[in-house]
Amino acid sequence: MIILIAAAGQNNELGKDNDLLWHLPDDFKRFKTLTTGHYIIMGRKTFESFPKPLPNRTHVIITRRMDYIAPEGCIVVNSFKKAIEACPKDQDIFVIGGGEIYKQSIETADCIELTRVHAAFDADTFFPEINLQNWKLKSSDFHDKDEKHAYPFTFETYYKT
Repeated sequence: MIILIAAAGQNNELGKDNDLLWHLPDDFKRFKTLTTGHYIIMGRKTFESFPKPLPNRTHVIITRRMDYIAPEGCIVVNSFKKAIEACPKDQDIFVIGGGEIYKQSIETADCIELTRVHAAFDADTFFPEINLQNWKLKSSDFHDKDEKHAYPFTFETYYKT
């Protein structure tokens, strides 16, 4: 199954200047729980936003740079199609961004794991619009803001109809 996993503001904001717009520890925990042990597909800029490769995941990095050198254990490809081909066919694959990679993959995806952050942000990168004729919301779990979370958010799981 191809799963898009993202956190997006109320207007589908993802980030600005290759950085996140919020700090939500429970979202990080959920991301880690869902993606650990799996292949994760991302664009080069998303990969470069990490201080180092995420542990216990196989990184598949999409870039047009033919000379791109990634750390050992990472797979470098030049298209979303090749990224899928580099992943095992019998396992869940997570697409983790950025905005352009989400746009390229949303039609192919089977599931969306979205953390909807209930606030508006100044952003330069956006998650594609979820067409509710193609996607059905299967679960929704609201979390209010608290001492560790400056914004309320909802974990939403969508499956393709």
